[in-house]
Amino acid sequence: MILSQPEARILLHTPSLAGNSVAVQARRARCLIVGLVFLLVGNPVPAENVAIIHAGTLITPVDGALESTKSRTIVIVGDKVARVEDGFPTPGELGFEDSSSATLIDLKDSYVLPGLIDGHVHLTALPVGNRRLGFVVFSDADRAILGAAAAKRTLLAGFTTVRDLGARGPDSIYALRDGISRGDVAGPRILASGQTITPTGGHIDRSTGFRHGLFEFFTPSGVCDGAAECTKAVRRQIRDSAEAIKLTSTGGVLSAATAGVGQQFTSAELESIVDTAHSLGRRVAAHAHGLDGINAALDAGADSIEHGTFLDESSILRFRESGAFLVPTLLAGDTISRWAELEDSPLPAAQKEKALVVGPQMLMATRKAHEAGIRIALGSDSGMDGHGKNCGEFGLLVEAGLSNEEALLASLVNAAENLGMADQIGRIQEGYYADVIATSTDPTEDIDALCSIEMVIKGGVAHLSQRD
Repeated sequence: MILSQPEARILLHTPSLAGNSVAVQARRARCLIVGLVFLLVGNPVPAENVAIIHAGTLITPVDGALESTKSRTIVIVGDKVARVEDGFPTPGELGFEDSSSATLIDLKDSYVLPGLIDGHVHLTALPVGNRRLGFVVFSDADRAILGAAAAKRTLLAGFTTVRDLGARGPDSIYALRDGISRGDVAGPRILASGQTITPTGGHIDRSTGFRHGLFEFFTPSGVCDGAAECTKAVRRQIRDSAEAIKLTSTGGVLSAATAGVGQQFTSAELESIVDTAHSLGRRVAAHAHGLDGINAALDAGADSIEHGTFLDESSILRFRESGAFLVPTLLAGDTISRWAELEDSPLPAAQKEKALVVGPQMLMATRKAHEAGIRIALGSDSGMDGHGKNCGEFGLLVEAGLSNEEALLASLVNAAENLGMADQIGRIQEGYYADVIATSTDPTEDIDALCSIEMVIKGGVAHLSQRD
């Protein structure tokens, strides 16, 4: 079975093919010269299914750098890459004597890369204008529906794995994660942190500013004060199936509190959160804008700093000593800056004031960190301004001084390591998940090519970009 890109586009836009038996699919697709099981949008691929990709140019990390090679063939068995071969061998030459047992995907005119990774998203977040009341109006079921749409847009943008850092309604993100894993809905592979660990009145304490006592019966499970409470809060998230832990070491821009962006947790509280998470096998992402909170989180052993807005030389020394990643979330900074400058800005006065300072500073902090050799992993903080626009982070990383190759590596090997999945994603290599994207132009020459994805394959299941 041979599938060219035009045929793939036609077939994948034929909803009647999804969910039918192999025989029925073959009859309906005969006019397209392909009876296809592999490319069923949103349906899981049985382990015995085989796909062969003829890649015109394969770009993938090798030994910490991007390697670009012409005329390569990727063999996929089930949801994993089985091997990568030189040239364009036929299924028979690869050992598949019955050519009908393997699907051949023709990407000879494309640049083929590993699926992208975004280490900081909020799939179940509401649009900024609805967030405050949305916390008490929208159910977890509402958020799961919104999240399903956001997840699909994210996947079609080429991001095959994401880390959701701080769910609005924790049941919604777990339901979405598990539904995607089962193949019920299309979306990226999700690592979920559940609810953010924050102090009373802190950045993610949703009760801040509401009438006292209103939240007596449903205080968010991530709110804690004191080392003992914070240990328990981490354990609650992990009990509820969190795969990562997020904490707020400092205030934030879009919180109702007017306390600024300085340190909020004490050092003892931070240590209890990080130590508990690590003892239970979870990595810790620390939201941190202010210098004191950045350094305190690094001293406590956080695995990544999200934002890192006001880092300085003392922070850089700590990054070097700990090996922690910086996840700059420049797209978020750019977004809030633009919102703050609008005459009819959706931001309240306190948030607007913070946004005008924090937004531009994030770019400068990233430039400083990059020049110092700090490891940068991509995270867009998508959820503030819709989803599926994650690629905007690449251009901003380049603006901050990263080369195109470095920006790509931030979303591949660095992001994979930041998520604790360096041996599973971020490369097209034997044994790794079969996560593949294709572009018509070379993203190492034009980073904006990553905003025009032609094809997305996640775990052996192919989807076309929403832009086609």
